Amino acid sequence: MLRELIDKFYLDRQKDREQHHFYITDAGKCARAVFFKFKNAPKKAIEPNILRLFDHGDHIHQLIMKPLLSIREVHVVASEVNIPPQKLISGRADAIVSDGKNLYVLDIKSMNSMIFRNLEAPKEENIDQIQLYLHYFRIPKGILLYVNKDNQELKEFVIEYDKKRALDLLGQLAETKNKIDSDIIPERIPDYPENWQCRYCQFKEICGMTNGGDVKWGDFKKKIELGEQGGGAE
Repeated sequence: MLRELIDKFYLDRQKDREQHHFYITDAGKCARAVFFKFKNAPKKAIEPNILRLFDHGDHIHQLIMKPLLSIREVHVVASEVNIPPQKLISGRADAIVSDGKNLYVLDIKSMNSMIFRNLEAPKEENIDQIQLYLHYFRIPKGILLYVNKDNQELKEFVIEYDKKRALDLLGQLAETKNKIDSDIIPERIPDYPENWQCRYCQFKEICGMTNGGDVKWGDFKKKIELGEQGGGAE
C-alpha cells in the first residue's frame, strides 16, 4: 500500500507543467529536447525511484551546506540564491561563498560511485551551467563540487568565467526560443543518437519519428497524435 502511494506522489509531481522560460539547466542541452519540453510533447515517464534520487540529491546539498555554514575559513554570503530576473532564463545557485579574498559561485553535483571514480575533469554540461551563474552574478570564479552519494567522497574544480562561452550559450537559448515561438522543431544534435543526452532522453521515441532537420511542429504534432491512436508514442 505505502509503495503505491509514495510512487503516486512522485509521479503526480512530475506531471506536465507549462514552461515559459528557460532554466539554467537547459544551457548547452539538445535544443530539440528543450523544444519538446516547452510544448509538453509526449515523453517517457521517469520512474518513481529515479525521482526519489533527485530528492536524495537535494538532501546531499543540505549535508554539504551544514559544515560550510560553520567553518570560519569560509563565509556563505548567500545560499539558494536566484539570478537577477531575466526574460529569457531563470536559475538558482546553491550558494555564493567567500574565502575572505574572493567570491565564488558554488554548484553542488551528486553522482554514483562509478561515475565519480572516473571523474577527472568537470562535466561540460556543468561548466555550461556555472558559466551562466558567473555571468549573471558577475563573479569571476566558481566551484563545481562533486559528491559521491554512495560514500560522501568529494571532488572540486575551480571554474574561471569565460565570457565568450556564456554569451554563446545565451545565443543558443535565444535561437531555441525563436524556434519555440515560431513552432519550428530544431534539428537534432550533430552526434545523434550516440550523444549521452540521447541515451537518457524522455523524447527519444518521438524524436525518432521525424528527420534530423527543422520540422514544423503543427504537422509533426498531428503525426504524433496519429501514432498515439495506433499505439505509438507514450
